[in-house]
Amino acid sequence: MSEHSIAGKRVAFLLTDGVEQVELTSPWQAVKEAGGQPILVAPSSGRLQGYNGTDKGDTFNVDLTVAEANAADFDALVLPGGVVNADHLRVDKDAQNFTRSFFEQHKPVAAICHGPWLLIDAGVVRGRNVTSYHTLQTDLKNAGANWSDEEVVVDQGLVTSRSPKDLDAFNSKVMEEISEGQHAGQTA
Repeated sequence: MSEHSIAGKRVAFLLTDGVEQVELTSPWQAVKEAGGQPILVAPSSGRLQGYNGTDKGDTFNVDLTVAEANAADFDALVLPGGVVNADHLRVDKDAQNFTRSFFEQHKPVAAICHGPWLLIDAGVVRGRNVTSYHTLQTDLKNAGANWSDEEVVVDQGLVTSRSPKDLDAFNSKVMEEISEGQHAGQTA
């Protein structure tokens, strides 16, 4: 699927119950197909409940809690959406700190749909070019981001998309940014 090899790269997927399932499974599969190692990071250990819209989907095993996780051990971060997932993560101090660490270390971060909510609370969107699910545009603009309605926006290692319909473009750009490695302009 991907022309960009990310062989040996470790990619954290940060999520909790209520994640929009396809926004986890599609990029997860893209990481695996490009040779990377996806790792599911969450606030609590055990299993998480995925959703397809408002319907329960599959459950997923947590590999590592966010309190145990260290951004230095990963090459990139992916933030899937889902309203409930994103709303719970955005107020989690460990999730905020973990996310901010990727920016401090100039590593690629990708967020889709409602995922950018966490970026606001992590304090990393001011002056950045982003997109998201349309209902987040006011929140992102109020946090100082430059929001636009595009299928994928890339800004110095930060990749954002609007919804599951953008997953092909999102996955392609995520693999490209991970393969490029650190980005000097990716800062907290």
